[in-house]
Amino acid sequence: MGMSDDQLEQYRGQLTCNFEQLDHVFADCMTEAEALLTPQGIKAYLEGASLVCMIGRGFEPVLVYLEEMPEVADMLGEETLELISQTVWKISRSPNGKAILPFLQTVAEAARRLGSAELLEHYVEFVLDFMERTTGSIHGFHTTIPSPGLPELLERMPQLLNTLSLQGIRNWTAYGLRHYSDHPERQRDYFSLQSADSRAILQRERHGTLFVDHERQLDLYMQALWQDKEHFVPYSSAFDELRKPMPYYDALGIRVPDVYDDRNGISGINRYRALLAHIAAHKRWTTPQIADNYSPFQRIAIEFFEDSRVEHMAMQVYPGLREIFMALHPVPEEGACQPEKESCIRHRLAMFSRAVLDPEHGYTNPDLLEFVDRFNEVIAQDEHSTKDVAALAISYIARTRRQADLAANIYFTDTEVDYRDDNRHMWRFIEEGDEEEMFEEERRPESDEEIEGLPPRHYPEWDYKSKTFRPNWVSLYESLHPAGDAAHIDELLTRHSALAKRLKQIMDLLKPQQYVRVRYQEEGSELDLDVAIRSLIDFKAGSNPDPRINMSHRTDGRDIAVTLLIDLSESINQVPEGCNQSILELSQEAVALLGWAIETLGDEFAIAGFSSNTRHEVRYQHIKGFSEHWDDEVKGRLAAIQAGYSTRMGAALRHSGHYLASRKADKKLLLVLTDGEPSDIDEPDEKALIHDARKAVQELDQDGIYTYCINLDPHADDYVADIFGNQFTVIDRVERLPEKLPQLFMSLTR
Repeated sequence: MGMSDDQLEQYRGQLTCNFEQLDHVFADCMTEAEALLTPQGIKAYLEGASLVCMIGRGFEPVLVYLEEMPEVADMLGEETLELISQTVWKISRSPNGKAILPFLQTVAEAARRLGSAELLEHYVEFVLDFMERTTGSIHGFHTTIPSPGLPELLERMPQLLNTLSLQGIRNWTAYGLRHYSDHPERQRDYFSLQSADSRAILQRERHGTLFVDHERQLDLYMQALWQDKEHFVPYSSAFDELRKPMPYYDALGIRVPDVYDDRNGISGINRYRALLAHIAAHKRWTTPQIADNYSPFQRIAIEFFEDSRVEHMAMQVYPGLREIFMALHPVPEEGACQPEKESCIRHRLAMFSRAVLDPEHGYTNPDLLEFVDRFNEVIAQDEHSTKDVAALAISYIARTRRQADLAANIYFTDTEVDYRDDNRHMWRFIEEGDEEEMFEEERRPESDEEIEGLPPRHYPEWDYKSKTFRPNWVSLYESLHPAGDAAHIDELLTRHSALAKRLKQIMDLLKPQQYVRVRYQEEGSELDLDVAIRSLIDFKAGSNPDPRINMSHRTDGRDIAVTLLIDLSESINQVPEGCNQSILELSQEAVALLGWAIETLGDEFAIAGFSSNTRHEVRYQHIKGFSEHWDDEVKGRLAAIQAGYSTRMGAALRHSGHYLASRKADKKLLLVLTDGEPSDIDEPDEKALIHDARKAVQELDQDGIYTYCINLDPHADDYVADIFGNQFTVIDRVERLPEKLPQLFMSLTR
C-alpha cells in the first residue's frame, strides 16, 4: 500500500525546512525511506535533514541528504543518519561551509566502497581531521581562513575511493599535508591531482594485483600455454572518470591494465589470465573481416558472436577457463532494458553471450534460444570460422532489430565484458570514412607501403568552474589525410580565375624582392662551388668531406609561418539558405585559393582539419605540411576532405600551436576557419568548451602565436569574442568565403 496523504503530511511536519522546492521531491524521498528504514530510522532521517536545513547553505545539501541517506542507512545501518548530519553540522561551525555539499556528495560512494559503518565512521573522522589540520594554519597563524585543499580533496574523493584503500588515501593526504601545509596553491594542486608528485604518490598507494609485479609470470603463461611471446604495454585507468580504457592488441603489443583488484571470487592474477587467454584465442582463431561490408550494428553483433566462439575454443583446450569466464562475465537481467525507450542492442547481445557461456542461463526469449542453438550447431562442426559466425550474427541482429536501436540513449548496464579486448584486430578497412578511426593504421588492409599510426597525444582541458586544468583530459589522434582527385581543386581555381588575377596583383606588392643566399645545405637549388671544391680536396686527402655542398635562396623581409586549421565537424555539410553549395564545398574553394596565394608568396604554410567524438577521440588530419609545396598530392588531400562529428576546438588549437611553435619564423599566424561554437556530445555545459578554447588562445598568445578566427556562423557574435577577443571576422554571406579568406590573410600579413 502507498503512503497516505495524512502520513505524508505528518512526516512533512517533522521536517523543519521551508524551501519551496522541497514540496516537489518530498513524497518520492519518503516513499524510498519508508521502504528502507524502520520508524526509528525515519525519525532520525527527518531530524538529520532538519539539521542540514538549519545550517543555511541552501536547498541542495538538504536534497542530497534526503536522496542519498536512505540507501546509505540501508547498507550500513541507521546510525549513519545521525553520523552524517552531525558531521555536516560540525563542518558548518567552521570556515569550511562551502565544503558541505561536496562532502555530502561523497557519502554514498564512500558507503558503497567501504562497506561497513565502522569504516564510514573512519572516513568521516578522516575528513574532519583533514579539515582541522588545514583550516587557518597558513604560515602558523590561527585565522578564519578555510582549508585550501578540502574542496579539491572532496571533489576527487570518489575517484580516490575507487583507486585506493582508506589507508592508502590517508597516506596520500599525509604526504600532501607534510610537504604543502604552508603553500595554499601547491596544496590545491596536490589534492586536485594536478601535480606530478600527487599522481606519483597516488600510484604508489594503489592496491590490488599490479601488472608490473607479475609481468614475468604472465609472459611465461603466454609462452607455455599459448606458445605466444608478446610485448605487454600497461595502461592506467585511474584518471579516467567517464570511460575506462579497454585492453587491445596491435603490432606494438598487448595493452593491459596496470592493476586488477579481485572480483567475484576471482583473483587479480586470474583476471589477467582470463584477459590474455581471450586475446590469445583471438590471435589463434580469428580471421579479420572487411569492415566496409557491414553496418555498425552488424559489426558489434559479429564481435560478440566471435568473442563467444573463440572463448568456446579456448575452453576446449583449457576447461578451467570456464569457471573464470563465468564469474567475470556480467549476467544481464532479461527485461531490464525497455526497447520502447532506449537502445537495447548491447543488452540483447550481452544476453546472448552469457547464454552461450552458461547453459543454466535461464533466459526465455525464443529468438535468443533459437540462435543459441544455431550457434552451438556451428561450433559443434569440425571446422568453423569467423565468417560462419558473422553470417549468424547478421541474421540475429536482423531478426531482433527494433526502431529504438537507433536511439542515442543506449542501455549499458551489465553489458560490458571487461576481460575482453575492443576487437579492433577483427576489422580491415578498404575505404576511409567517419565510422573508422583513421588514426589506427593497423586496421587498414596491408599494402606495400605501410604507414605507422602515431600514438595519441594527451592535452589538458580548462575547467572554468574550478579554474584549474584537467590533466591529460583529451586524447588527440593525428593522421595524414587520404588523397583524392587533385583535378577537382584545379577546376575550382579555374572557376575563380578572375579573382585569382586580382589576388596576384595584391601579392606582387606583398612579395619581398630581396633574396639571400643560404649556404651549407645538403639539398639546395644550386651547387656552392667554394664548399664543393673544399669537400673534394678533403676527399682526395682521405678526410671525411663536408656533404653540405649546396645552397638555396630565400626572400628577406617576410618571415612568416602560417597554419590554417579547418573545422571539419558535421555542421559544415549544411547548405546555407540562398546558396547552392555546402559550407564544405565553399571552404574547399577558399582554401584552394589561399593555398595557391601563399605558395606564390613563398611563406611557410600548413593546412590541417579537425573534428571530435568526445574527449577520447579528437581527430587531427594533416592536409599540407610546412615542408610540402602546393602540388597535386596536397590538392588531392584537400579534394578528399569530409565532415563529421563535433567541434572540440581547444585540443586542436593546442596541437596546431605545438607545430607552429617549432618553426623559426619571426611571425607565426594560426588561422581558424569554423562555422560554429566549440561543442561535443560528452560535454553538456555549453560554456565549458568555449572557456577551454579561450584558454588555449591565451596560451598560444604567450608562445608568440597570433590566432585569428574566420567564422561563418551568423550568430557568432554571441560567443566568438569570448574566445578570440577582437581577433576574428564573421562572414555572414558564406558564398563570399572564397573571396574573403585570401584577402583576410593578406591584410593580416601585410
